[in-house]
Amino acid sequence: MLRVRTLAALTAAAASGMLLLPTQAQAAGSVHLYKIYYDSPGTDRGGNYSLNGEWVQIRNTTAYAVNLRGWTLTDAANHKYTFGTFTLGAGKIVTVRTGKGTNNATSVFQNRGWYVWNNDKDTATLRKSTGTWVDGCSYNSTQVDYKWC
Repeated sequence: MLRVRTLAALTAAAASGMLLLPTQAQAAGSVHLYKIYYDSPGTDRGGNYSLNGEWVQIRNTTAYAVNLRGWTLTDAANHKYTFGTFTLGAGKIVTVRTGKGTNNATSVFQNRGWYVWNNDKDTATLRKSTGTWVDGCSYNSTQVDYKWC
């Protein structure tokens, strides 16, 4: 009887969208877009703190480190960030920030003087150094400031 109730609960959760299962690529392990924080807190006046308040996270769910050198992150207007020498460790996340800063193991900086990600709708695209599409994530909302990909 317990199995039947558990199965019924899982079925109900899946049907309601409460049960979030990984996509096939994520289940097998991949490098993919994880989260976009597109509307930085406060007024958009172009200060570096505000610029770094908008960012995109890329997650490595594989069991090995991935060299991201030459990989690109673009928006719908083709603002492009190209990774320099950077290795994303197994199971790690890197945050690509819009403003200026010093790259480290968890954050890289586009060193821009103005915003990239629109506050209402945009599309992030991640490509390998060969130009091969890896992942995309779109949003179309002013109700929240971020999008889980």
